[in-house]
Amino acid sequence: MSPLHIVLALLVVAVWGTNFVVIKIGLRDFPPFLFATLRFAFSAFPFLLFIRRPDVAWKWLVLFGFFLGPGQFGLLFLAMRADISPGLASLIIQTQVFFTIGLSVLIFKERVNIGALGGILLAAAGLAVIAMHIDVVTVTPAGIAMILMAALFWACANITVKRAAKERAIKIDMLGFMVWSSVFAVPPLLVLSLAFDGAGSQLLAIGAAHWDAWLALFWQVVGNTLFGYVAWNWLLTRHDAATITPYAMLVPVFGMGAAALFLDEPLPGWKLAAAALVMAGLALITLLPLVANMSKRIAR
Repeated sequence: MSPLHIVLALLVVAVWGTNFVVIKIGLRDFPPFLFATLRFAFSAFPFLLFIRRPDVAWKWLVLFGFFLGPGQFGLLFLAMRADISPGLASLIIQTQVFFTIGLSVLIFKERVNIGALGGILLAAAGLAVIAMHIDVVTVTPAGIAMILMAALFWACANITVKRAAKERAIKIDMLGFMVWSSVFAVPPLLVLSLAFDGAGSQLLAIGAAHWDAWLALFWQVVGNTLFGYVAWNWLLTRHDAATITPYAMLVPVFGMGAAALFLDEPLPGWKLAAAALVMAGLALITLLPLVANMSKRIAR
């Protein structure tokens, strides 16, 4: 990778990691499901008027929109309102890696090597450290459960994209995929928002929202969706996945660092140890196959 490509990859993971602090700012004024509804509504409109629908079946757009909308971000926003801190949320949601691996084995019959198994155990140890230090003031068991469910839905969204690509044997235009799938995230999120908060409360929240909440919403759309996903997939089309994907392991590092810097979230030793275990597990899963392939090439 060129230095410019490395900088771009780091910018993407920095945006995704620090976004957990931005989410917390938006949740001060917007109820969780309304915040998620607005995020996906503005990720779809007006962009679908200018961006072509990707060449995939409608069912994949519908499924992806559901998994990512009410599934991942609906639960993530709901948990972050009062049940979990941004730093821990950014760490625990990385369990989506393990859910994705499990679903890939189940659906695509992919094999899990010993290195991947060791990585899963290391990361599980990190989650166990978190479980032993739950502070009911800043995180609740319900918050952890919701983030784990959000991670599972994120994994389902990953599998949906993989199925869509395998069906047509093409590279999906992720910008178009994100814009058009966002349309289908809006209706279920809107129903949940109306059920939890009512139309009156939503209108009141929109009218009373401060400028920083609207800025947080803008960043959800432009920074995370239109920059993050486009840049990440642009890099993936120019490099091997094994070269790019390890950078995603830095997302919780940026998340916990940003939470400590901007929200004064404590960063005790046990939290750093948990982060190190999870990151070590992810590194083992992601990097060991790359090292093995390099060794084979050298041997030849």
